[in-house]
Amino acid sequence: MEMKKLLNDSKRLASQYTTWVTFVGLLLLLSVLTKGNALRWNSIRNLLIAESVRSFAALGVGMIIITKGIDLSIGYVVCLTASVAASFAQNPDYASAIYAGQSFPLIVPVVAAVAAGGLFGLFNGYLIAYGKLPPFIATLGSMSIAKGLQLIYTKAAVVGSLNQNFKNISQGSVGPIPNLIIYVIIAAFIVWVVLKHTRQGTHFYAIGGNAQAARVSGINVERDLMMVYTYAGILYGIAGTLLASRLGLANSLTANGMELDAIAAVTVGGVSQSGGVGSVSGMMVGVFTMGLINYGMSFLGVDSYYQQLVKGFIIIVAVYFDMKKYARRS
Repeated sequence: MEMKKLLNDSKRLASQYTTWVTFVGLLLLLSVLTKGNALRWNSIRNLLIAESVRSFAALGVGMIIITKGIDLSIGYVVCLTASVAASFAQNPDYASAIYAGQSFPLIVPVVAAVAAGGLFGLFNGYLIAYGKLPPFIATLGSMSIAKGLQLIYTKAAVVGSLNQNFKNISQGSVGPIPNLIIYVIIAAFIVWVVLKHTRQGTHFYAIGGNAQAARVSGINVERDLMMVYTYAGILYGIAGTLLASRLGLANSLTANGMELDAIAAVTVGGVSQSGGVGSVSGMMVGVFTMGLINYGMSFLGVDSYYQQLVKGFIIIVAVYFDMKKYARRS
């Protein structure tokens, strides 16, 4: 009996820490393959910077998946918000600027992008919560809308010549720690507080576990669903702002494929597609695990086309084992 209990406890702990074990295992493997070169501080720092923007997208879609939803519009919403932020940060003497001859305070591009992201999230949430559209269909449609709006707003042109103050948002550092990493830590902490220490966070998990039971227990399912998509949209707006700041421009290819990266990361990080399960720490480890895989393959000279192939297989395998795990529990 004791042996059986010990075995069950071991399985539970192994399941709980699989993501962390995978991450550490990849670190060790990459260290061996590159003789430690890939894991020097500068290399790790570059990895953290590269994955920082995706972290915001992952936090947003992670909350959505906890409620048993999905969001396919991430990439184009981030692209749209990056273009909005960039348009208000262009140098006023740039002839091709969207607002040529006008100069805006630094707060304007940030607020404009976050507001655009939040409104898009609100739109998605309304379609899903009150319009009763399946999340897949609603966000697939809004993905196309976001793409169209971005092309109309920018006239399909590159939004460049951004002022240095705006670019400094993402390019500075506090000591050895880049600003982007500090922003990620702050955002992750806020999302953790929302999920683990607020009534609304408890509602998100309850809705993902069983929406009908949550409704019977008095939870306003529609309101909370609309809010989780709005929160995600705000995070996408921040991601767009930081991406435009980091790149120094925005165009129609900005954040291309980010929805795949974010969904893959949180799935690998243990956020269940069945809903009701997931943690901020898992989301973050998932992001950096996927980043480490991409970084490792790039460092070893693997073609980018194969990286996309590997990413697709990882999503399929992660979802498969997730479904098997929760099928056994039910």
